[in-house]
Amino acid sequence: MTATDRAPAKLPVAPPLPEALETPCLVVDLDAAERNAQRMADGAAGRGVLLRPHAKTHKSVALARLQLDRGAVGITVGTLGEAEVMADGGIDELFVGYPVWAAGTKAGRIRALHERCALTVGVDSAEAGLLLADAARGSKAGPLRVLVEMDSGARRSGVAGPAEALAVATAARDAGLEVIGVFTHGGHGYRAPGAGPAAAADEIAVLGAAADALRGAGFAIERVSAGSTPTGVHAAAGQVTEIRPGTYLLGDRQQFALGAIPADGIALVVAATVVSTAVDGQVVLDAGAKTLTKDRAPFLEGFGVIPAYPAATIERLFDYHAAVSIPDGGPAPRLGDVVAIVPNHVCPVVEQFDEFVVARNGFAEGRWPVDARGQSR
Repeated sequence: MTATDRAPAKLPVAPPLPEALETPCLVVDLDAAERNAQRMADGAAGRGVLLRPHAKTHKSVALARLQLDRGAVGITVGTLGEAEVMADGGIDELFVGYPVWAAGTKAGRIRALHERCALTVGVDSAEAGLLLADAARGSKAGPLRVLVEMDSGARRSGVAGPAEALAVATAARDAGLEVIGVFTHGGHGYRAPGAGPAAAADEIAVLGAAADALRGAGFAIERVSAGSTPTGVHAAAGQVTEIRPGTYLLGDRQQFALGAIPADGIALVVAATVVSTAVDGQVVLDAGAKTLTKDRAPFLEGFGVIPAYPAATIERLFDYHAAVSIPDGGPAPRLGDVVAIVPNHVCPVVEQFDEFVVARNGFAEGRWPVDARGQSR
């Protein structure tokens, strides 16, 4: 049997756990994270585009530096709080990939960030552009640079087409902002397994049309930015100059099911202990909804997966309990055993913790803080 004849793996591979863990906790396997970082950087470079990964998944200065050390040109964040934490950590090339509404204290925070790092910000309305311009007006750093957000199919934020993009860009320029590009998020690549390449094609088409319209109106467009892990390097084509995937670094069950990461692309697991076997056909873990969260894609069963026990289903979550059903006669962990869970969606899981245990080959090397935990504003 050749490699191409083999059936795809049905479960992701969990990295080995260190001993003597106090559970529940997050364990990051550094070998896997470094492998993931290099794989994506090589993929982007091979397609002639830049990599500006999103840090909302890991919220960690150390993990952002790992990405930068392996070829990323800057870091994308989702909030001003995340940007401030990254800037405090010495990372000075930041894109806030979000339509920031710079009212109240956010105006001063935008200005302070603009004056301490190479900052770009997303915008998708003339009104938001006016607020951003007011925040940066008279700054010693000069005009604030912005990218106009496009909707390529996710139906979340971003303008619908080239005419709308030109209207927002013109209003932003007239207000005193420097419009340097366009960006989008192919979030509809999350809708079903295999949806990533088609969503990437949408990103490429929508961004290209918008870039053409803005260049035709005299804008110097230097960044055409696509981004999501499911679309990944598939979006690195046409006029796209950079990609912004995020979840690929740590991986999760959802990305594996979507086909966006390989089976060995899991760098983070939740370590949990079996705390009860009182109910027949069930074990209970100490990682409930406040650890795993109740996020579940419609194409997934259960609230995470335990690769060591592939027939087990994490069926119900309570605040501090995970009820795991075990098929009749199936293998099951024993009371007191520690198991590795691959979470459905790693981003909200990381937000529940103050730190990661970092490990190599099943041996703990230390603890790293989740620096931007709670920075949702």
